[in-house]
Amino acid sequence: MHTFTKGKDMKSKKFVFYVHSLIKGGAQRVILNLTESLLAKGHQVTIVTTTVYHPEYDLPDGATRIFSDITEDEITNNRIVNFKRRFMKLRNIWKSEKPDVIVSFIGKNNFMAILTAWGLKIPVVASVRGEPKAEYYDKMQEILAKTLMGKADGLVLQTPDAKAYFPKWIQKKAVILENPLNPLFIDDYYEGARKNEIVTVGRLDGNKNQKLIIDAFCQIAGDFPEVNLILYGSGEDHEKLTEYAQKTPYKNQIFLPGPIRNVKTRIEKSKIFVLSSNTEGMPNSLMEAMALGIPSISTDCPCGGPRMLMKGKENGILVPVGKVEPMAKAMRTLLTDEELWEKYSRNAYKLTEELHPDKVNRKWEEYLLSKMK
Repeated sequence: MHTFTKGKDMKSKKFVFYVHSLIKGGAQRVILNLTESLLAKGHQVTIVTTTVYHPEYDLPDGATRIFSDITEDEITNNRIVNFKRRFMKLRNIWKSEKPDVIVSFIGKNNFMAILTAWGLKIPVVASVRGEPKAEYYDKMQEILAKTLMGKADGLVLQTPDAKAYFPKWIQKKAVILENPLNPLFIDDYYEGARKNEIVTVGRLDGNKNQKLIIDAFCQIAGDFPEVNLILYGSGEDHEKLTEYAQKTPYKNQIFLPGPIRNVKTRIEKSKIFVLSSNTEGMPNSLMEAMALGIPSISTDCPCGGPRMLMKGKENGILVPVGKVEPMAKAMRTLLTDEELWEKYSRNAYKLTEELHPDKVNRKWEEYLLSKMK
């Protein structure tokens, strides 16, 4: 077992978050926001991860991290033996840490948390962060999700659509909790001039489908030579998307600078934000852009997170998944209709209050405390 701690030990209740890694992503950001809030209230927090990736988020001061994977010396050529060793190592972590609650995030981690804590009298709250059909992508995982989740003491979901995936008897123990807004994105409404930029932020991959944004932009770019498209982020499709953009007639207006620090500073004066995903839970990047008062366009993707943020066509534009023309039309609308742009900007900014971390973190804390035995 590998353990390290930053800061002094905290008292009161002990929370353990279990996730594959602290790689930079939406679920990990939620865990760290919750960790900082719980630590500030005097609780203890341990984050258990299977492994480490780079780049990762920094561990908050006062939190403890434990790596649960077996070491190279413990790995054998027998997959069953390896699984048993991983299983027992995780179970022994629960026995050693003696948390008041285990909160697992994403996919198979939920199964492992439920099974390894079985009989230890430690409550387990599972959390599904994306579209359940994507998170549990084959028949066996679907069966496990629709049975094992019923053995958890609680289930946190992000949208009503995600809740509908599960049988009624599991839905009864499920709750929909928002993501807390990253405190860095809470600021006064920006009244100054906006840059002629359409931006997106996120991992560059097939599910995020940034090619759709490039294709839509190319349909209008000729009429707006002063407007640039900037796709921030890294991922498996970075090189492919860069090459694709360079082959378009508007290559001098399209930029893919890779991963960045200080996302807020980079995008806060942008004209439009676009999300093009095929599936999403509750997209943090969209939340953050809207909280900055950036009028946003998003695909109306399962499991309904963007639809929950963009209520009643009052604070943004939803477009069909994978459709170029509607997205291009939405871009054109926001670039030409100043009155509508202003309306969406100010209404989007209201998310700052609705999803304020103090408010949302308090909901999470109250729910998790209610599950402690």
